[in-house]
Amino acid sequence: MAVNTDRAGNKPLIEKRSIDYIPEAERHGRLLSQFTLWMGANLQITAIVTGALAVVLGGDVFWSLIGLLIGQVLGGGVMALHAAQGPKLGLPQMISSRVQFGVYGAAIPIVLVCLMYLGFTATGTVLSGQALGQLFGVSDSVGILIFASVIVLVTVLGYRVIHWIGRVASVIGVIAFVYLFSRLMSQTDVGALLQIRHFSWSSFLLAVSLAASWQIAFGPYVADYSRYLPSKTSSVKTFFAAGAGSVIGAQVAMILGVLAAASANGQFAGHEVA
Repeated sequence: MAVNTDRAGNKPLIEKRSIDYIPEAERHGRLLSQFTLWMGANLQITAIVTGALAVVLGGDVFWSLIGLLIGQVLGGGVMALHAAQGPKLGLPQMISSRVQFGVYGAAIPIVLVCLMYLGFTATGTVLSGQALGQLFGVSDSVGILIFASVIVLVTVLGYRVIHWIGRVASVIGVIAFVYLFSRLMSQTDVGALLQIRHFSWSSFLLAVSLAASWQIAFGPYVADYSRYLPSKTSSVKTFFAAGAGSVIGAQVAMILGVLAAASANGQFAGHEVA
């Protein structure tokens, strides 16, 4: 139907495929969309709060930033390797995992991934709902319902709409973070925060693990958003497009979280959105 096609009239706006293989004739898209998708997906409030935990739980700004960067690179490498599988296999990540685990054995990681999805969704929905509540002057519950409704709609529409939102979100995210950083810099002596250094292995490794686990958590579904690319797409280019977008986006968000938590003088926990 015309309502389900894009302007060119040759590709469905609403995704018709599910867990099945994507035929070559239906492959489309550009590598840039992998970068913008994962950039936009990481320039968000849950990543900010995750980065802030490095300071809230005892780390200093200087070593927390270094630890987070190392974790992003290490975890982002794992995430990007999975992205590179998408064009070659044309399958969702968890379906292709049957090669390693078997048809029945794959049930174990699927259960674990579903639990991870629930945790990530709950955290993101609560924080985003609070943000929408403060933005529009409504209750947190109403904000959560608004956010959840948008997520359900986007999920129903599927692949093409998700990538379009990724492009828009990356632009809006960059603008928003430039504003947030400018406000933070005008109110905080960042140089002084960087001079306070008390290295400890526990805090440093916590920062590394926060960032690495954040990136690796994308692994079970990152190929779902690259599997429509033509099978001849370079694996190396796919690796760097998805990995760079995710690492840069997450590190920027977590830097803001670290600086915000450090400048809050202990008042960040419990007032993260504000």
